[in-house]
Amino acid sequence: MSSATAPRVVRSVVTAGAAALAAAVVVLVAGLVLGGAVAEKVIPGLADAGALTRWGLPLSRMLMDLTAAVTVGALVAAVALLPLEGGRGAIRLSEDGTAYVRAASWLAAAWAAAAAATLVFTVSDVLGQPVTEVVAGSELSSYVGQLPQGTALMLVVLLSVVVALLARTAATPGAGAGLLALAVIALLPPPLTGHSASAANHSVAVTGVALHVMAVAPWVGGLVVVGVHALSGRDRLDVMADRFSRMALWCYIVVGASGLVNVIARLPDPTELLTTDYGRLALGKIVLFAVLGVFGWWHRGRTLPALAERRPWAFTRLAVVETAIMSATMGLAVALARTAPPAPAEEESPVKALIGYDLPPAVTPGRLATLWTFDFFFAALVLALGGLYLAGVVRLRRRGDSWPVMRTVAWFVGLLTILVVTQTGIARYAPILFSVHMVQHMVLNMLTPIFLVAGAPVTLALRALKPARIRGDRGPREWLTAILHSRYVAVIAHPAVATIIFVVSTFALYFTPLFEAAMRNHLGHIAMMVHFFASGALFFWVLIGVDPAPRKLPYPGRILLLFVTMPFHAFFGIALMNLGEPLARAWYTAVHPDWGTSIIKDQHTGGAIAWGFGEIPTFIVLLFLAFQWFFDDQRQARRQDRKADRAAARGEDSPEQDELAAYNARLAKLAERDEERKNKQ
Repeated sequence: MSSATAPRVVRSVVTAGAAALAAAVVVLVAGLVLGGAVAEKVIPGLADAGALTRWGLPLSRMLMDLTAAVTVGALVAAVALLPLEGGRGAIRLSEDGTAYVRAASWLAAAWAAAAAATLVFTVSDVLGQPVTEVVAGSELSSYVGQLPQGTALMLVVLLSVVVALLARTAATPGAGAGLLALAVIALLPPPLTGHSASAANHSVAVTGVALHVMAVAPWVGGLVVVGVHALSGRDRLDVMADRFSRMALWCYIVVGASGLVNVIARLPDPTELLTTDYGRLALGKIVLFAVLGVFGWWHRGRTLPALAERRPWAFTRLAVVETAIMSATMGLAVALARTAPPAPAEEESPVKALIGYDLPPAVTPGRLATLWTFDFFFAALVLALGGLYLAGVVRLRRRGDSWPVMRTVAWFVGLLTILVVTQTGIARYAPILFSVHMVQHMVLNMLTPIFLVAGAPVTLALRALKPARIRGDRGPREWLTAILHSRYVAVIAHPAVATIIFVVSTFALYFTPLFEAAMRNHLGHIAMMVHFFASGALFFWVLIGVDPAPRKLPYPGRILLLFVTMPFHAFFGIALMNLGEPLARAWYTAVHPDWGTSIIKDQHTGGAIAWGFGEIPTFIVLLFLAFQWFFDDQRQARRQDRKADRAAARGEDSPEQDELAAYNARLAKLAERDEERKNKQ
């Protein structure tokens, strides 16, 4: 960019940014007024924080959301949208990518400042005290750790400061990807402590809002950065816009699905979309979302071809308008977050407030099979894993390559086991009965991973994914290869480390306060279930994995490792069967059903399940190892036969014959030496 055009570019960027910010503020103000969120509420016995807090809190929250999105967008642009440079062994961020990482440092600092302001206003709002009193007194330091919203915002401040500091020096794709992951994590705490955590269907709402936020940020922030790239006249705009378009399509689908789930979770009656303030704001957000879909379709159909024809302003004009609509949508979302959803028609029971539904009737095998429940996270996970696997198989078949049917069968059997323990009556009874929870644990930790590992998903991905179009760049295939060869994978995939994680984490979870904390929080519960699955997948990857791994054990070593490890789960079951005091007593006392047996007896039953269940995966793994060992020997024999045939065709001795001759020669020499010694004696 020349020095003459720099001021014009800066003016264009500032003008576009000001227009987007103005659109967000206008829609936010309208939403706050129409939703009644800024009206003074006179409640006997409760003080009002004042007009500054009523207006300052949503405005600072909107700035926090916008700066967070643009921070994520800048990192996405650097790592994924712009081609990398350097090639194998010396891969690095492009010059523009490095500039966006440095910009992310300043953006993350602004994000931290907006989050800090939001924290002050939140404490003021909760305590009903003016901001000046909160800042001058000790309330801020006293209540930050006691309020869930305060703790969440403090986490955002800390994480965004870390991103700001590390982005000053990050220069490699791996460092950029790590900062992006950290920034995405920093997005989650505030929305997960809002309406979603207290919704009637909070298990669905929490997962929905997490997916919603993680899809919105790269979509909105990515468009902003692509627009700035276009206004600046930088190179590679066509590549950047094409990649953003493909990413935006998936973000749009995830945002739409998760948003619909959130609306249903908070407004089970469709008429509330028209009869409540919250519903009308939600309806307005749906309309803006539909408009964004039209712009996305227009973008793919018209502006991408215009970029290919070297007409960048066609894309730039649309991007600026779309950014303004996106900003307005985010402003409306903040107004929606400040508007209370309709209160439930019936008063919630204490148990429903904890688990999201009323206590089910007495457990029976029929009810375990028929009382289905919907777990949004695991349903989405199974859908994504199944869809991606099928897409890989279809791509191989269209290319004329084969893929073993039994691997596909194994993969979908594994996905079926996930559905069985997360969507049926097992999932409904698991929060209230430790014995049913232990069935979930054993299946996800010791059965599901066996079949998924046998499906060889990494091998399928490496065969199905295409190499990066641009030489030296990293596409999905290159990123997957880089992860497989990383030091981190080399450490955790070491048989000793994988075994320790598989065994020790179970004892560390159940015999510490972590278990009760995970049961009380839906995200903690999801994290616990994902850990069961991930630790099992890591261990069985070492044992029976077909996919490439940093270290492969010989088959006798695998069998030995299996027989050394499995008794620890039996010891765990025996430890549970000998409990004198219940685990997570406060939780199970709060949700204990009247028809159930005693808590300690149910936990003894869970121990018996853990003790007896280990025989099933041991038998299945032995079958897999036996077949793998047999077929591996067959492959080795065929390989040796082919070598011998090639050597015979050339009139040469095969390598095996050479080795045998050398071995016989050594034996003959030893025999001659022994004979000479005898003669001397």
